[in-house]
Amino acid sequence: MAALAHAPAFAQSASSSTDASAQPACVAPADLTRLDHPLARTAQHIATRAPIKIVAIGSSSTAGAGASSAAATYPSRLLSELSRLLPDDSITVVNRGINGEEISQMLARLPAHVLQQNPDLVIWQLGTNAVLRDHPLAPPASLLREGLRQLKAAYADVILIDPQFAPKVLAKPEIDQMIDLIATASQRERIDLFRRFAIMRHWHEIARMPFEAFLSADQLHMNDWSYGCFAKLLANSIIDAARPATVGSNP
Repeated sequence: MAALAHAPAFAQSASSSTDASAQPACVAPADLTRLDHPLARTAQHIATRAPIKIVAIGSSSTAGAGASSAAATYPSRLLSELSRLLPDDSITVVNRGINGEEISQMLARLPAHVLQQNPDLVIWQLGTNAVLRDHPLAPPASLLREGLRQLKAAYADVILIDPQFAPKVLAKPEIDQMIDLIATASQRERIDLFRRFAIMRHWHEIARMPFEAFLSADQLHMNDWSYGCFAKLLANSIIDAARPATVGSNP
C-alpha cells in the first residue's frame, strides 16, 4: 500500500518533459549515488513490515517546479519507485516543498510541517535559493546545523539533497561554497547526502547530455525525465542504505 500527500505549492511547466522516444538511460556512477551512512530507522521498519513515512521538505525542486503534473514530481516518483521495490510495504511520502524557500524558512517549518508527521525518513533539499539570491552563506550553515539537531532529536533518518547542476546556478560563484557547506555538514553530523549536483554534472559532462535533456526551458528546474531518474536513483540508494547488513556497519 502506498500513499502520497502533496503540498499545494505545485508549479507546472508545459515544456518540461522530454520526448519519450529520445529519453536517455537513467544511470549514474555508484560512488555518486551511494549513501555513506545506514538508514537505521527505515531498515527497522522494512524488517518488521511496519509502515514507512517519508517527509520531503525543500523548495521548488521538491514542490515540483518544471514537472508537467503532480505525478511527475520527485516525491511522487519516489513513492512509485519505492512501492515497486517494496511491494508488500505500506509507504507514505509527504511533499512539504514550497517554491522559493531558503533554509531559514524551512527550519521555521520543521516543527509543524515535518516533525509533527513523526517521519521515519526526512529528505531535505536545500541551498539553491540562497545561492541564486547572492545571500551570505554563514547563516545557512548555522541554520542547517540546527535543523539537523532537531531531526536527530526526533530519531528520524535524514538525507540531504544539494543544489541542481544548471546554468542559472552555475553562473553564481557561491555555488561551490554551498556544495562544500552541505557536504561538510553531512560529514560532521554523520548524515546522508544524495549528491544531486554531482549526478547532474555527470549527466552533462560525462554522459554528454545537453542541458535541454534534463532541465526545463528556464534552464534552472528539472523536468519530468530528470525528476523520474533522480527518484529512481534515490530509491535504490535508500534501499541499499536500509539493508539489514548495512545497519550497524558504520558505527
